[in-house]
Amino acid sequence: PAGAMAEKILVTGGAGYIGSHCVLELLQAGFVPVVIDNFHNAIRGRASPSRAGPGPPAAVPHCPPSPGSEQLPESLRRVQEIAQRPVLFQELDITDEAALQELFSKHHFSAVMHLAGLKAVGESVQKPLEYYRVNLTGTIRLLETMKAHGVRNIVFSSSATVYGVPKYLPLDEKHPVGGCTNPYGKSKFFIEEMIQDLCRAERDWNAVLLRYFNPIGAHESGMIGEDPQGIPNNLMPYVAQVAVGRREFLSVFGNDYKTDDGTGVRDYIHVVDLAKGHIAALKKLKENCGCKIYNLGTGTGYSVLQMVRAMEKASGREIKYQITARREGDVASCYADPALAERELGWKAAFGLDKMCEDLWRWQLQNPTGF
Repeated sequence: PAGAMAEKILVTGGAGYIGSHCVLELLQAGFVPVVIDNFHNAIRGRASPSRAGPGPPAAVPHCPPSPGSEQLPESLRRVQEIAQRPVLFQELDITDEAALQELFSKHHFSAVMHLAGLKAVGESVQKPLEYYRVNLTGTIRLLETMKAHGVRNIVFSSSATVYGVPKYLPLDEKHPVGGCTNPYGKSKFFIEEMIQDLCRAERDWNAVLLRYFNPIGAHESGMIGEDPQGIPNNLMPYVAQVAVGRREFLSVFGNDYKTDDGTGVRDYIHVVDLAKGHIAALKKLKENCGCKIYNLGTGTGYSVLQMVRAMEKASGREIKYQITARREGDVASCYADPALAERELGWKAAFGLDKMCEDLWRWQLQNPTGF
C-alpha cells in the first residue's frame, strides 16, 4: 500500500498495450503512476459501470472520480478495477512542449517511463517524417522538460529492431546496433544514442534502455490486452483474431527461410514479464547506474508455425493459414540472450509459450472486438 511519500512515476503512452500492463505493475508495487497518452493507440473509456453480466459491479471502491474521469482510457479504467487503486491520467501529446512543462510543474516525478511513440514497422516506411517527428522530437521535448525540472531518471522503451540483421545469435547487448531496416527501428536507435550522449554529458542522469523482443499475451484477468485498431501488424493478435473468427485466415510471409520449418523465428515474451522488467529497471535507477542497456526476452525462438500450433492448442480451434511472399525487411531469426538482465536487474521471464497463448486466448474470448 502506497504511503504518503509514494514515488510518482510519469508513464508516457501508458494507455497502450505495454503501457497499461506497466501501470498495473507500478500500482501493485506501490508506486503512483501518472499517465499521459494522446489516444493514438488507446480507446476512450465508456461512461462508468453499468456492466452487464456476472461478477461484481465495475465500480472501484475508495476512488473518487478524478476530474474528467469519463475520459479515462478504457484500458486504464480496467487497470483501476484490477488494482483497486486510482490512476492519475491526463490526455497529452509528447510533442506538446507547453503541456509537458505544465505537467512537470504540477507533479514531482522521481522517474519517467517513456513508452509513447509510433510503432508500426510497415507504416514507418510509408511515413518516415511522421515517425521521426513523433518519436524523435517528442523524446527531445520530454528530455528537455525533464532537465528543466530536475528529473534525471528515465526508463526507455526500445526495441530489438535496433540490432538490424543479426550477425550472430542469440543477440546480446554487445551486438552492433544501427543497421536498422526501417524508420521505426532507426528512431529507436537514434533515441538510444541521444540518451547515451546525455548521460555522458551530464553525469547525474540515469537511464535504462530496454530492448524489447516480441511482447504477446495479456494480463491473466483477461481484462486488458493488445487491441490493435484495424488489421494487426503483429503475428499473435492476428492469429488470435483468426481463432475467434474475426478473420478468415493468416498470411504467413515466407516459408523458405533458413529455419527448421522455413518460417521466421522470433523471441516472444509475455507482456506481464515485460512489465515486471520495467519495475526492475526503476529499481536499478536508484543505484545511480548511469546509462544501462538490457534485452527483455526469453532467450527462446519460436517459428510462425510453432506459434500457430501453440495457439490452436490454447484455443482448441483450427487456425487456417496461407503461405505468401516474404515481407520486406524481415529477418529469418531473431532471439535474445537475456542473461545480462538476470545478472544486473535480477529479472528473468517467468512465463512460457503455453501461458502466453492461454492468456492471449482468454483476452480474445472475453473481448472479441477489443476494448
